[in-house]
Amino acid sequence: MPDLPTPKDAAEAALFSECWDAVLSYADLCTAGSTAAQQLARDAFALGIREARESEAGTRRGAGRRPSGLPRIPLLLTAVRTTAAAWEVAGQGHKLDPDLRLWLNSDKAARYTGPPLRRPVALRGLRDMQEPDAALLWLAEVEALPLRAVARRLGLDPAAATEELNQVRGLFRDRCHRNHLDTPLDTECRSYVRLLDAVTRSPSADTPEDLSRHLATCVECAEAAACLRLHGGGLPAALAGGVIGWGGLAYLERRRRAVEVRLGAPRPDDKDTEREEPKAGAHKARVVRNGLLVAAVLVSVLALAVSLMPFDGNGDDIATAVGDDRQPVADPRPSSLPSAGATASASAAPGSDSPRPSAGATSATPRHDKPDTEPQGTSTSTAAGNAPDPGVSQAPVCHVRYHLDTEWPDGFQSTVTVTTTQALASWQVAWSFRDGQRVGQMWDATVAQNGSRVTATAADYNKSVPADGTLAFGFLGSWQDKNSAPYDFTLNGHDCARS
Repeated sequence: MPDLPTPKDAAEAALFSECWDAVLSYADLCTAGSTAAQQLARDAFALGIREARESEAGTRRGAGRRPSGLPRIPLLLTAVRTTAAAWEVAGQGHKLDPDLRLWLNSDKAARYTGPPLRRPVALRGLRDMQEPDAALLWLAEVEALPLRAVARRLGLDPAAATEELNQVRGLFRDRCHRNHLDTPLDTECRSYVRLLDAVTRSPSADTPEDLSRHLATCVECAEAAACLRLHGGGLPAALAGGVIGWGGLAYLERRRRAVEVRLGAPRPDDKDTEREEPKAGAHKARVVRNGLLVAAVLVSVLALAVSLMPFDGNGDDIATAVGDDRQPVADPRPSSLPSAGATASASAAPGSDSPRPSAGATSATPRHDKPDTEPQGTSTSTAAGNAPDPGVSQAPVCHVRYHLDTEWPDGFQSTVTVTTTQALASWQVAWSFRDGQRVGQMWDATVAQNGSRVTATAADYNKSVPADGTLAFGFLGSWQDKNSAPYDFTLNGHDCARS
């Protein structure tokens, strides 16, 4: 008879179920391929479990609170950053995103591990709060979960959750203000402390010109201003950037997009699938995976659908919180919980795909005689069996929407969204370009291009799609004379109707 799980094992399993998707999401931002992302996530989770055990031991000894002071998800996200730094030192930096490697070797990274009074004020402020309050703030602001779902997850009264969140925001502001005062500031910074506090309290207060100039040149005061100004919608970015560090804004955007898609929220500023003419004087958008620019480049749609898995042992989830009974996607978690003693050499989860190809990579699959034929032989259920009789009219098995997100003189960014009528165990989406466009970077799928034909293959974490479910991915591309919308979309070899 197998041994029953001990309370410690059950607690760690609950932690894993609650936080794995967040850890994997950030690990994917930090690495150069999905295989490395799985490995980094597993190593970081093992580190986080060790820290959690040490925290519990410290609490039992009378420490009063966990040594880190952070709620579960940000605690594990900082473990991802710490593990990535250990990889860099151990000679495994080639597995990391190049921009992250530059950051890890800069003074910016040193702030997160250096003297406590020099660390970002948001990190110190969140750490000084009681864990339930900090968890409420993080889940609502950074994870972007509906407040009803947050209340269910934390065992709060949904009717009082809004008022409690407002009180927690004010508490976070007070902690950040105190920590800013405790920071070793020079004379000029110290002279602006009271003015900064007063200006950020009022939504209608104008920032004096001299203070504005100071905030443009002083990192510590600018970070404090972002944490103190609760109005204007900047608090999530202040939290994500101040606690996570590199890639904070990109992580924030991923979490928001995942929730928006799951709840069926419309995309802002939707445009027709055909290209709009670029405005005169348009400048090339600089898209960098460093989390310091607008993170729309790193859109994740179903990659983080595991955030909709049960929040607690009662099986409550975000779908229940909003009255949505749609079937969730398959669980992308690894087959086993990483042990606390896992090292950086832990193998990736079974079934993970190879690292994403670099920009401009082409398919190794031989080209078919017909220029725009979709490669066959996928392993999905929809591709199995004989091909349909071309003489028989059949309803499309999928509908595709191609959205041109933005465009500049020699490049563009687009999102492809496909709705499938059949459940998928894996997927490949293919299309053809008319004007010689080339795909460079792609997220939430791996790309291969052969001439005008492009094939996007599911990532390790978003292969499964339920019937009538949606998959999505985005990419950056280049163009020269024209940038017409692509055509001849297929899903696992089956034609898709445009929607």
